[in-house]
Amino acid sequence: MTSAVPESAVTPAVGMASVPVERTSAPQRVVKIRRDYNAWVADETKEDYALRFAARRHRRWSAWRVANTAFGASSFLVLEAVGATLLVQYGFVNAAWAILATGLVIFLAGLPISVYAARFGLDMDLLTRGAGFGYIGSTVTSLIYASFTFIFFALEAAVMAYALELAFDIPPAWGYLLCALAVIPLVTHGVTVISRLQVWTQPLWIVMLLLPYAVVLQKNPGLLNELLHYGGEPGLTRFDPLAFGAAMTVGIALITQMGEQADYLRFMPEPGVDRRSRWRWWVGTLVGGPGWVIPGVLKMLGGALLAFLAIGLMVPVERAVDPNQMYLAAWEHVFPRYGWAVAATAVFVVVSQLKINVTNAYAGSLAWSNFFSRVAHSHPGRVVWVVFNTGIALMLMELDVFQAMGGVLGLYSNIAIAWMMAVVADLVINKPLGLSPPGIEFKRAHLYDINPVGVGAMGLASGLSVAAYLGLFGPMAQAWSALIALAAALLAAPLLAWVTRGRFYLARGPQWDAAQAALHRRERRPWATANAAAPISGATPIDPAGTYRRLAALQRCTLCDRDYEGEDMASCPAYGGPICSLCCTLDARCHDLCKPQARLSVQWTELLQRLLPRAWWPVLRPYIDKGLGHYLLLMLLLAPLLGLLFGLLHHQEMRLLLSRQDLPAGGLIDVVGPALRAGFVKAGAALLLVTGVFAWWLVLAHKSREVAQEEANRQTQALHEQAELLRAEIESHRRTDAQLQEAKSAAERAQAQAEAANQAKTRYITTISHELRTPLNAILGYAQLLEEDDAMPAHRRQAVGVIRRGGDHLLSLIEGTLDLARIETGKLKLDLRPMRFRDCLGELVGLFELQAQDKGLVFRHEFSAHLPEVVRADEKRLRQILINLLGNAVKFTPPAPPAAPAAPAPPAPPGAGDSNPGHPVRPGEVLLRLDYSGQMARIEISDSGPGMTEAELARVFEPFERGQAATAAAGTGLGLTISRMLTDLMGGELTVRSTPGVGTRFFIRLFLPAVQAPQAGPSLPRRSRSGYLGPRRRILVVDNEEADRGLLVSLLEPLGFVIDTAASGDLALARLAGIEGKEWPDAVFMDLAMPGIDGWEALRRMRLISAENGRPLPPAAIVSANAFDRALDNDVGIRPADFLVKPVRLTELLEWLERRLQLQWTLAEPAVALPSPASRDSLPIVYPSLPRLLALEQALSLGHLRGVRRQLDEIEQAEPAATAWIARLRELAGRFQLDALQQQLATARAAASPSENHPSPR
Repeated sequence: MTSAVPESAVTPAVGMASVPVERTSAPQRVVKIRRDYNAWVADETKEDYALRFAARRHRRWSAWRVANTAFGASSFLVLEAVGATLLVQYGFVNAAWAILATGLVIFLAGLPISVYAARFGLDMDLLTRGAGFGYIGSTVTSLIYASFTFIFFALEAAVMAYALELAFDIPPAWGYLLCALAVIPLVTHGVTVISRLQVWTQPLWIVMLLLPYAVVLQKNPGLLNELLHYGGEPGLTRFDPLAFGAAMTVGIALITQMGEQADYLRFMPEPGVDRRSRWRWWVGTLVGGPGWVIPGVLKMLGGALLAFLAIGLMVPVERAVDPNQMYLAAWEHVFPRYGWAVAATAVFVVVSQLKINVTNAYAGSLAWSNFFSRVAHSHPGRVVWVVFNTGIALMLMELDVFQAMGGVLGLYSNIAIAWMMAVVADLVINKPLGLSPPGIEFKRAHLYDINPVGVGAMGLASGLSVAAYLGLFGPMAQAWSALIALAAALLAAPLLAWVTRGRFYLARGPQWDAAQAALHRRERRPWATANAAAPISGATPIDPAGTYRRLAALQRCTLCDRDYEGEDMASCPAYGGPICSLCCTLDARCHDLCKPQARLSVQWTELLQRLLPRAWWPVLRPYIDKGLGHYLLLMLLLAPLLGLLFGLLHHQEMRLLLSRQDLPAGGLIDVVGPALRAGFVKAGAALLLVTGVFAWWLVLAHKSREVAQEEANRQTQALHEQAELLRAEIESHRRTDAQLQEAKSAAERAQAQAEAANQAKTRYITTISHELRTPLNAILGYAQLLEEDDAMPAHRRQAVGVIRRGGDHLLSLIEGTLDLARIETGKLKLDLRPMRFRDCLGELVGLFELQAQDKGLVFRHEFSAHLPEVVRADEKRLRQILINLLGNAVKFTPPAPPAAPAAPAPPAPPGAGDSNPGHPVRPGEVLLRLDYSGQMARIEISDSGPGMTEAELARVFEPFERGQAATAAAGTGLGLTISRMLTDLMGGELTVRSTPGVGTRFFIRLFLPAVQAPQAGPSLPRRSRSGYLGPRRRILVVDNEEADRGLLVSLLEPLGFVIDTAASGDLALARLAGIEGKEWPDAVFMDLAMPGIDGWEALRRMRLISAENGRPLPPAAIVSANAFDRALDNDVGIRPADFLVKPVRLTELLEWLERRLQLQWTLAEPAVALPSPASRDSLPIVYPSLPRLLALEQALSLGHLRGVRRQLDEIEQAEPAATAWIARLRELAGRFQLDALQQQLATARAAASPSENHPSPR
């Protein structure tokens, strides 16, 4: 983050992120810019709520802790120095009465200031704003206050530097630097660290303060009596009004210390509701506020005592007023050795001055923050002003201001007392009388820039007192100038409030209603009366958005986006929202839209209109508006300031000349005085001329900026009017966009829900696949054994075949779903190896020719003449693609009606292959065409089914999507999805074209590189293995399912294998550990999911056992239903080829054993080949007679398969010519394909005659 910097009216400020906001109804449209404060400003531990009301949540200290922190400021040794100076210059009697009177005045003035600061959580500057000075008017008092802090910082640090010189012989110049730098780290963290410092040093300071006085008075019992008769340098042993007034003028400058007390008291916790809590609050406020005056008066009297003691010890008068010399003389009475006295003096002085200078630096940082934030609209952080204030004090120390302390304080007190008493007059007179609103309003948004009550009272009182101090009203007035300032301020503030009727206190209300007045009385604010609730006559009308409200709830600032309490917030019409007091103070772009009548320029114009003759105003008004009024205001401020500065310098120089002892008296002064005066007048006149030119330059530059700003505003207004025309359209587009976004969000939510449902489905199928595969392993395994058993009766063999085909169908559903899940998750890996391409295509043709004939279709295939024998591909996945597409083509193609004309084939998509549209697909036909060239296979599968619409084509490859034609056919809706995904995974392309009512064509492009034929594995006929050559091999089967173990035993033992079984991994390991000799297994079939250790861990431990026994590690294969584990990496050397997924097929087991054990199979005698379906189809078909067909149809209609088989046996015996037709129907009955049987019977009835049978070519 960056610091807050001055803002431009046109461009965003540096260090702020522009955040466009909606337009408000403000007269001037101001773009909202988020203000980001730097780390120093954002950290309240360092910032301590500078420029702001101290939030209640930050007042975390107890009343005692706050009071002790404020009371610790009374340690400053300038009090002793002031008392000593007054003693030397005016004698003890006059000094004592002046000190007591000063203490009384400061206490009475400090009490209301302390109470208001503690109750409202405001520092001295914020309190001054709301107590009659206004927002800009308090800028002058901030400068006065800041000057007090660095003047007293310099005085206190100079005292400490002299202590360092006394103790360590450090030159004063270096001592000043050390004393200044030592304070900075203690003040940067604000009250948090300062309060700790005061707590830690308070006991030591009190002891070291009281001890020397006690010893001195004990050893010098007559010292006080001698002091009472001491007349100082003038020898004034009696009360003298002139000396008393002059002494009080010097001492009363300490009244500004009440500002530093208020800066601490703002952290006082709120008074509780019970009496004890309120008592604690009042005691803490009194001790931390005006309570410092009591030890302060005693310390000034003590300083007079110690100075008198030092003078009695022959210390020169000019050194006796130095606190170091005072306390050194006192500590020499405590310690007989000089070194100990010097050490004690140095420790006491350093502790005392650190305690006060942290307060001076802290208060100065707050004062400078308030001053520059209003002058420059910038606040780099309170820490910066700590360093700045310390630097000014260091410069003053180097100028040796300590030697002229009396004159400095005398000049300063005249202005300070005027300021403080103007504030006090408003708090204790105006507010109880109803001349000013109750409470303290400090926010810029609610204040006039100048309130003539406070500013006028301070200006009048300070002008009179300074004039009196300079001797314009005679010696008596000169001596009593501070009291003149006090009385003038107390009288002028109520008078001006009555004349103005209090209308310059609040620029935006508030008018207190009954509820607010009741709240005000309940809080028992000091000096509040019934008149406090009455509205102020002539006050500004209420702006409801700016009504003053005392709220404890947090509100968020619309600029800095931070939360503040209600007292710190104001409603801003420029930004259309609440704004905190800090952002309001630093904003330079709003031009006080919330209070245009309260700006300084407007107030100055109104004042000139009142002062000038009415007849002159119309003539002078244009010149005043063009810059003359601004110039007069600047000169009225600069000329008196310049005259005052030169007057003070002349007065100081004259006093220095008169104090010179080496100059002759009389004539020389009479000559030098007028010459010096003339020189100052000439220099002042010259500088006034330069100041006038500079002021006029400032006015012209300001007017130029105003003209540029007005032109920018006009251009902005024109753009704004154009923007208004577009705003309605933009708003319409915004609503439309919102509706579109809402619809998009709804669609995305629906899609997300669909995807989540799909993923849930996949997870579910994956989870239960193990449980489905385990029983399927037993079902399919034993079905294979039963089918291959020669002793199985023929009619039972058909039923076993139905069981196996049903299991195969269920397995295909599981495999399809899992393949889809693998592809979606990227876990499917291709197993590329040489495959016999021609043999594969031949098997597929034979398979689907039979299915097509059973349905009454014609299956045609056309293969390229250059078709390679062997290609490199994933045979399983290629078969899966072709079977899915061919199966759909047969499934959705209806038989051809009699004498149907040929239908044109749908056009092929561009680049889909060399599909020749000259070969139409006739009704009732399915076509498989393959062209191979350039290592690229182009496959076309066409049917004459119902076809698909454009909408169905768009969704045909989506999961579980089935068209309208699929309602009559069974299926899962995953075949095309998986085929498309597998084709993409293999680097190919699958496209589709379809015409409703004509048919559908699928086009596949795949890269199938040809390889040499010997690389392909042998293609063994089924049941060709009857055993193997060589010694018997022992196989260890580890599976927790008894059925699965028994299945492997049944499959492998007939082939000559010795099978050992184990129901878990632990049992298998125990068996291996106890094996001796030839019982060591040659191969291991391992399940994964078992009780105890799983299969992976069992294989790891098996490897260790093999190594320990010095035996070779047997090859292992995983036989598991966990299909997803096949693609996982492992550390036991299991490859995908060694992973057999349940249900296990016998051919897979035997091929794995042949590969890993290097087996050579013995082959059984081949069975006599039956005529293939294709060869049977080439024979003429003879249908039975119509009566037998009717009897067969009646048995079929009852669903009685035994009756159907019995009828077929009778027909075969009676009509041997129909044997081929009967064999086909027996095959359909064995598959339980009743629909196909019905179609065959319908065809036979249409072709047969009652008397004879005619051959019907197929």
